[in-house]
Amino acid sequence: MKLLIVEDDLPLLKAIMEIFENEAFETTGVSAGDEGYFLAEQGSYDLIILDVMLPDLSGLDILKLLRKQQVSTPVIMLTAKDSVEDCVKGLDAGADDYVTKPFTTSILLARARAVLRRRGSADLDGNLTCGPIVLVSNLRDAFVDELALKLTPKEYELFEFFLRNKDQILSRDQIFERIWGFDSDSASSAVDVYVHHLRKKLAPYGGDLFLKTIRGVGYLLKGDSHV
Repeated sequence: MKLLIVEDDLPLLKAIMEIFENEAFETTGVSAGDEGYFLAEQGSYDLIILDVMLPDLSGLDILKLLRKQQVSTPVIMLTAKDSVEDCVKGLDAGADDYVTKPFTTSILLARARAVLRRRGSADLDGNLTCGPIVLVSNLRDAFVDELALKLTPKEYELFEFFLRNKDQILSRDQIFERIWGFDSDSASSAVDVYVHHLRKKLAPYGGDLFLKTIRGVGYLLKGDSHV
């Protein structure tokens, strides 16, 4: 999973990155609010950890701008203990949770897992469902009645991205940047090719019926596919 951290305290930024990298997250860390906003508005992250107090564009301003643009990426706000009222404002503006400084590693990770479970409809083991299909994170495959679909690594990443963004229209550019990265040698047409492959593997179990093509834009996984 991809994580964006926006924190102007550089030692703390580095520490948070290491915490999540040890949990197999792919992290991006920035210290400037305007740079954090630019990256966040791309909509290609699974979670954003956002400091309230930033030197240029504040965390609250970033959050408000993101939600105004319909960017629904889950956000955890970071705040000093004497600034809890700022995080109340953040929750009202669309934040998913907040953590006060100083914090322990276990608390931050637990809050992140809880937010991802709520947003992604994951169970306590981190697995995601689409009708009868269960995406098992630690095995990086999907199963129906213990029968593996044998997803390739890219098919797994693509299916997970859709599941974590149910009822959200994902543009081809968003999908390409999230799964391949803009520095990839692959062409953006790879998105359509892999969606086709994924649909073929989901088709026997009805999962393909919920994966809609939004003509001229991208794709959408309908939320009523989750049970």
